[in-house]
Amino acid sequence: MDKFGKSQPVKRVEDVRFLTGQGRYVDDIAPEGALRAVFFRSPVAHARITGLDVSAARAADGVKLVVTAEDMAAAGVDTAMNFATAPNRDGSQGAAPKRPVLAEGKVRFVGEPVALVVAETLQQARDAAELIELEYDDLPVHLDIAAGGEPVHDAAPDNRAFDYGIGDEEATNAAFDQAARTVALEIDSNRIIVNSMEPRGCFAEWDGTRLHLSYGGQGVWGIKGQLAKMFGLDDTAVRVTNPDVGGGFGMKGFPYPEYFVTAHAARALGQPVRWMSERTEAMLTDNAGRDLVTLAELAFDAENRITGYRLHTRCNLGAYNSGFGQMIQSFLFARVLTGTYDIRNAWYRCEGFYTNTAQVDAYRGAGRPEAIYVLERMMDRAARELEVDPWELRRINFIKPDQFPYTTVTGENYDVGDFGRVMGHAMQTADIAGFEARKAASEAAGKLRGVGICYYIESILGAPNEDAKVEFTEDGGARIYVGTQSNGQGHETVFRQFLADQTGIPADVIEVVQGDSDLIPSGGGTGGSRSVTVQTNATLQVVSEIVTGLGGFLADQMGVAPEDVVFDDERFRADGSNLTPTMLEAAQMAREAGRTDLLSWKTTATLPGRSYPNGCHIAEVEIDTETGEVVCDRYNVVDDFGNLINPMLAEGQVHGGVAQGLGQALTERVVFDADGQLLTATFMDYAMPRAYDMPMIGFDTQPVPSVANPMGMKGCGEAGTVGALAAVSNAVQDALWARGVRRADMPFTPQRMWEMLQDGAIAAE
Repeated sequence: MDKFGKSQPVKRVEDVRFLTGQGRYVDDIAPEGALRAVFFRSPVAHARITGLDVSAARAADGVKLVVTAEDMAAAGVDTAMNFATAPNRDGSQGAAPKRPVLAEGKVRFVGEPVALVVAETLQQARDAAELIELEYDDLPVHLDIAAGGEPVHDAAPDNRAFDYGIGDEEATNAAFDQAARTVALEIDSNRIIVNSMEPRGCFAEWDGTRLHLSYGGQGVWGIKGQLAKMFGLDDTAVRVTNPDVGGGFGMKGFPYPEYFVTAHAARALGQPVRWMSERTEAMLTDNAGRDLVTLAELAFDAENRITGYRLHTRCNLGAYNSGFGQMIQSFLFARVLTGTYDIRNAWYRCEGFYTNTAQVDAYRGAGRPEAIYVLERMMDRAARELEVDPWELRRINFIKPDQFPYTTVTGENYDVGDFGRVMGHAMQTADIAGFEARKAASEAAGKLRGVGICYYIESILGAPNEDAKVEFTEDGGARIYVGTQSNGQGHETVFRQFLADQTGIPADVIEVVQGDSDLIPSGGGTGGSRSVTVQTNATLQVVSEIVTGLGGFLADQMGVAPEDVVFDDERFRADGSNLTPTMLEAAQMAREAGRTDLLSWKTTATLPGRSYPNGCHIAEVEIDTETGEVVCDRYNVVDDFGNLINPMLAEGQVHGGVAQGLGQALTERVVFDADGQLLTATFMDYAMPRAYDMPMIGFDTQPVPSVANPMGMKGCGEAGTVGALAAVSNAVQDALWARGVRRADMPFTPQRMWEMLQDGAIAAE
């Protein structure tokens, strides 16, 4: 077995407590007697506040506090939330209007928090919130992803937040001028609501000197700094914790206004305060995903090689800049702009716009699924217009193995890859040779069948550095402190397994500690598929230091020189000595000798480069022409994740990612009316995918180990979603092409499909 992960499909240890109801989520662990908080929210999408009367709410039974923006300002709280801005093409930065934690002067989307009510019971808080009187003058609602309309912010009078560009516009335009053929297509990516199993929530407590905020999130350090800044506290006076987290998917990776206002209430009252979102409240206020439209163009030479790629995206930011909202469709989209293809001339322009809707930010893949979706839809369209086999068009344009390391036009440094081999294996596992027979059988039953391919690549994001700390416990076990945060991925299992692989310490005596800023002073949290690669890199480093330190101690016990002591992943050994302690035994010897300095080890390690997971998704769909129902009948994935620690967990991550991609492709769609009211605010109206909608997913790997980290790993958390969107969409387009449908945009709901079929029939006449 390879030293770096024994690749055993170990079952997730945390699932026992999750499946038996023993998980400890934020709503389970709130301090006894904590007061209950309810937010009063804007009922309209855009209005100027002319009056806010909370006197009746303050006088209501059980109410302890009502908080408004005016109250927080009077208390000296800095109410502005942090966010990043994208660079504009002219060298300036994107618009940066203040995002207050409670509405100030205007409300800008339905659900924006306006006031907080804190009471002894949840029902008392709800009843009091209904007594609040908000007076306002309606303003025109801006919903278009375009310039113009009533300004959402004075800082962006045309509602354009940023105008980003990357690549060589002049060279790309020249490539199009000289092209043998060009292909163009406008591609829409529908807005979705994340709908994590556990909605957002938090509690806060203040002991007079220190603030503790516990919330369901994807890391503790970013919000810790914001809390300290907002309340004028020293960093040491703030503690942030993440308990068990029931799903994040990027949506929980950023702070939200509710956390800060709840913390303010706890400080003002000197009592713990808890808040938990309800489902419709979450649908109104959680960061949404996707919501963009792109005009894409490909230029080809006479041999069907891509000579130029040109894109113009317009993306929806919602009413405010969220933590990383401006960067998703600009900087992160650009990371994988040219995918797995040898494209030397590319130009990407992205404009972001404010609208009177909830914010849009990271959703599983964060810009990379959107970019790959556009590129792979374009490759299929180009194959049709050039009359080339879509598999062959990809082979012609793939970056070849001997071209690595390969620097893309947007500056990504791909370390390794063998895309043709992976795709070839995927074609075999998907039985592409048998597709025509399956298609004929569908047609005999009066249905359409199509096959779609997506070859994706993604760039692992987030900080390349991470901390790891290992300490040996008095009961003979070990504890590893990690700077990432699990929200469903299986970190407790994989980090225990990896440490056990490297040290010989039995996995069942290893405890994984995460999500506490007091115990772990720094870390990068979870996002961008970074966790396993960065955390195991740090673990390797700390294990190396432990081996050196304990080896030096054992040298005296063995009567040998320190350099003669070796560790074989299970025991320390030295020629000429019969002493062969395990790592736990060596730690116990050090404890007995009073060497407490050898019982706790901490280090920080930085990856030398990013890894680039990639793979091939192949979907087959069947469409009922009478009802418009689309069934994803077959789905196969072959991934290159490099070396794997636990293949079963990797496969589970891919299954979950594919399910989320299929959800966006087949059922999910956010709809607002003309007044900005959310029409899809319950599960009666927003169609989450169900087990019925999911095919069996075939999964296999063709690893090409990364050379950008010592483990040869590549992240896998978001890969399933990155590949699923285009695979399913290309399959639907394939099925519809003969019926005259030339543009098929997600989601492929029965009504939308039926309308496409009718429109296609008319176009074909």
